[in-house]
Amino acid sequence: MPNKNKIEMTLELESDQLDWISEIIQDYDFPDESKAIRVLLDYAIQDGDKGDIFSPKNMRCRHC
Repeated sequence: MPNKNKIEMTLELESDQLDWISEIIQDYDFPDESKAIRVLLDYAIQDGDKGDIFSPKNMRCRHC
């Protein structure tokens, strides 16, 4: 598949978040972390409700 319009960037994740992404990669046979993150973002963009996702009642910081 062509690179399309992908832009390289750096993310900071907590170790348990990366562990979860690694599980997803194994469970769904994704090639890498980048693909798993893109799937999550595409789902949020297409089917998620940003009002629900980012509402104060749903904002969580498990590491604060």
